[in-house]
Amino acid sequence: MTRPRIALFVLEALPNARAVRRFVDEHAADIAFVGLSNAERPSSGGLVGQVRRHLTRSGPAILPYLGVNFGLPDLLAPLSPLTRRLTGSGPSSHATPLRELCRQVSIPTLKVDDVNGPEVAKAFAEHAPDLIVTFHFDQILSGTTLMRAPLGGLNVHPGLLPHHRGPVPTIHALAEDEPAFGVTIHRLAVTIDAGAILAQQAVRLPDDTTATRAAIRLHEHGRVLLDGVLVDLAEGRLPAGETVPILPYCAFPDRALLKALRRRGRKLTDAQDLREALALSAKA
Repeated sequence: MTRPRIALFVLEALPNARAVRRFVDEHAADIAFVGLSNAERPSSGGLVGQVRRHLTRSGPAILPYLGVNFGLPDLLAPLSPLTRRLTGSGPSSHATPLRELCRQVSIPTLKVDDVNGPEVAKAFAEHAPDLIVTFHFDQILSGTTLMRAPLGGLNVHPGLLPHHRGPVPTIHALAEDEPAFGVTIHRLAVTIDAGAILAQQAVRLPDDTTATRAAIRLHEHGRVLLDGVLVDLAEGRLPAGETVPILPYCAFPDRALLKALRRRGRKLTDAQDLREALALSAKA
């Protein structure tokens, strides 16, 4: 069995952090390099520009969700060594921010401002990965970039494709009359979340699940599902996958969708999610 060398692309945040840290810890020998998306990259308008766009589209109701999922984990990551000592977590990989974890296991990392730019192309040339894996990554890979890996790419999507294509599928699933949650492993394609489906699992979650908590749990299910796909790939029995219709893209929610969620008593985030964000880099 020949296991592929992986180029892993990630935006580390609350939804995926523990799952992707575990994936890196368990697959360290197979990871050629890790590309860490710069969420504040100039091409996206930086932090101020992104917040302004979110406020324009979604209104202030989106701010707690953004803070818990992205702001707090990023802000507290530099304090991780201290907080882990205080909480007794020690060197636990689950509580170690991804950049530091990669350093500990000797995996090269790079900050990605443009996944299709020359710095990423140089990393492909230097480390020669066989396969791309994106695990909660917020940039679109071009056809040229996808072709840099002989085996193409895989993506972990915390939704039941072809429904809810886009960056926040658990919000859109929660907005349905009867929320249906799940996770999909699919081939990467130039069109967002439109590649052939290789594995999919519906996941039943408690009625009081927030969009944030759903994403955390689905990324963990996705990690397990991804492991199975990688085994099939290494053993030469990975199918071509199921090609499905491309349904409408689901962007970050607008004000009307958030208002509809509030009417139904459904939440993007809550105090439990806040505690998880505060503890993310402090305990296993």
